[in-house]
Amino acid sequence: MELKILRLNRHEEKRLQGGHLWIYSNEVNNRETPLKQFQPGEQVRVQTHSGKFIGTAYVNPHSLICARLFSRESQVLDNTLLLHRLKKALSLRARLFEEPFYRLVYGESDLLPGLVVDRFGDHLSVQLNSAGMEMLKSEIIDALKTLLDPKSILLRNDGSIRQLEGLTQEIEIAHGKSPKEVELLENGVKMLAPLHDGQKTGWFFDQRPNRAMLKHYVPGKRVLDVFSYVGSFAIQAAVFGAKEVMAVDSSRFALEMAEKNAVLNGVDNIFSGAEGDAFDVLKALRQENEQFDVIVVDPPAFIKRKKDHKEGLRAYHRINELAMRLLKDDGLLLSASCSMHLQRDELMDVLRSGGRRLDRHVQVLFEGIQGPDHPVHPAIPETCYLKAFLAQVSKE
Repeated sequence: MELKILRLNRHEEKRLQGGHLWIYSNEVNNRETPLKQFQPGEQVRVQTHSGKFIGTAYVNPHSLICARLFSRESQVLDNTLLLHRLKKALSLRARLFEEPFYRLVYGESDLLPGLVVDRFGDHLSVQLNSAGMEMLKSEIIDALKTLLDPKSILLRNDGSIRQLEGLTQEIEIAHGKSPKEVELLENGVKMLAPLHDGQKTGWFFDQRPNRAMLKHYVPGKRVLDVFSYVGSFAIQAAVFGAKEVMAVDSSRFALEMAEKNAVLNGVDNIFSGAEGDAFDVLKALRQENEQFDVIVVDPPAFIKRKKDHKEGLRAYHRINELAMRLLKDDGLLLSASCSMHLQRDELMDVLRSGGRRLDRHVQVLFEGIQGPDHPVHPAIPETCYLKAFLAQVSKE
């Protein structure tokens, strides 16, 4: 298969040679290799301005990230290479986890840029987040069937990132009969994940180690899980020995799922849910003089784009200060952020400044990132997006 050439402007190869996989549209020599000649998802050979080969990539001329490298060799991303990459990804997860519940493919970090696969035992939830992966949809499904022989494959192609790639948003059953809900096991706790109607792929495996860490701090404690989704922190805290847990979420559906998870684990007698805007609910709890021993604040990305940084950072300050006000003396706050555009030091400063404004002494006890099934690509900072700090908040 003869691939077309994508040539870069002068000196634009340094970042790629350092390990990065993305090529931006302003880095392409449009005079010699105009982007408009390529079809979305087409595979190309990438060259420096002088004609030196860098690697192979697929192209989307309509996206700011106009090409993504998938190999440093001259090879196409076909069934053979797909299956090889999937086998390597599976081998890593098999070393990490005893049970088959994890993120099987994490895009660029597994050299499959734009592809996400979450495994729920015999059921797979897949996101094709780029034109290149969309073009390979049938090959990906075939490779997954060959490798795992799953009972079902669900395509959760309804994420906003596909809009940036000029792709339609849809949910499609690609193989078998995909259940509306599927049971998984995480940190020894049974949980139900809503594959079709839940957020993203239905579950957030990335917080697994941070949820596990709570095991040491919640026995006998009153726990508040803010932005709880289906109660992943709350229910696990209850199973770990908390005396009472409360989940806060704006979604009635998510809280109903959390209630199901409480029943599934026999902790519904100590579980309660509060539906509403998290900021409003926390203010109301403060007015009712409620206090908690442990509070988890795990919001959706408040900073989705760089231009949202100022407003989003203000939201992180507000929600964490509201949480601090609800903590008992020497209480614990687990503050997390999945915003790629929020730096680790900025979240640390949210805790520092919140403590100062409220005249509290803050001690960071633990720092976490996403779990190892979301491995960090050292040349791509965007792959290390999740930040989490466990802090004790005390009166001076």
